[in-house]
Amino acid sequence: MHINISNIPSNNLIKPKKRNISGVLLLDKPYGISSNKALQTAKQLFVAAKCGHTGTLDPMATGLLPVCFGEATKFSSILLGANKTYEATLKLGFMSTTGDAEGLISQVAATVQNPTFTQCQQTLTQFIGIIKQMPPMFSALKHHGKPLYCYARNGEVIERQAREIVIHEIQIQSLNHNELQLSIQCGTGTYIRVLAEDIGKAMGCGGAYLTGLRRSAIDRFDLSQAYSLIALENMSLSERDNSLLPIDYLLHDYPSITLDRLNALHIQQGRNIVFPENISEMMKDRKLIRLYSEQHQFLGLGEITIEQTITAKRLLSDSYLLEYATQNFSG
Repeated sequence: MHINISNIPSNNLIKPKKRNISGVLLLDKPYGISSNKALQTAKQLFVAAKCGHTGTLDPMATGLLPVCFGEATKFSSILLGANKTYEATLKLGFMSTTGDAEGLISQVAATVQNPTFTQCQQTLTQFIGIIKQMPPMFSALKHHGKPLYCYARNGEVIERQAREIVIHEIQIQSLNHNELQLSIQCGTGTYIRVLAEDIGKAMGCGGAYLTGLRRSAIDRFDLSQAYSLIALENMSLSERDNSLLPIDYLLHDYPSITLDRLNALHIQQGRNIVFPENISEMMKDRKLIRLYSEQHQFLGLGEITIEQTITAKRLLSDSYLLEYATQNFSG
């Protein structure tokens, strides 16, 4: 993908000075590029010094890819275990060496009849809940420190163990001859390519492969909040900055407390502070809590200890907090 950087302000046309910008971008990754390529393109567009993503999509997959800039990268792992929703298109009666359209395709059997809508509904019920799934060879899982896809490209097959995954919901969007479109809500670690193949086998078609895959939601984030790379390219730098969500947007599921000036100072100095009695019911079995200053500035995550104190789990840097204070409370 070609990105025009002519509208990115810079003191050096060849190598723009990187900015220490922080926030969360909900990116709509396009077809045909890796997640890392999409990440690096976004980093270039924002002229950002530091960024990272919260999980990958295959090159052929499109859709939601949260990108964290600056201090937000400290919390990028939060979404790794979140539920995800995919829109998947399966071609029944065919198999692929990679499980998707990028592999070598072969027809299982020319005489296999296409299933009816009712048959599909009945078969899909057996995939709801906790099921076992064998990780594919074309995956980034490591064996002796090397991704499985490296072995697969050399024709090697490594013994793998089936893992438990959770499928929360599967809805049929359409069925047209041997093309089945599904909406799938699943837990972490689910390989939709493998699920497609297993569904095809269970339907008596001998297998199936993905001809299209789009991630439409992660946890409470969805594509209605996302920006494409093309849309970002056509924005000014200030407009791009306005597209970023605040750092703590990733953490809204965690309870929060506001610390007075002294306790905020203590937590930033690495000291434990007393756990307020009036929020013990709110926490229940939760161990992590969002911390805010009296000026409503997000400080980071704290952890509740067995001694019922709060200790720093992951805090924003002093330089970032100082810059925030200077920008918002000077004068």
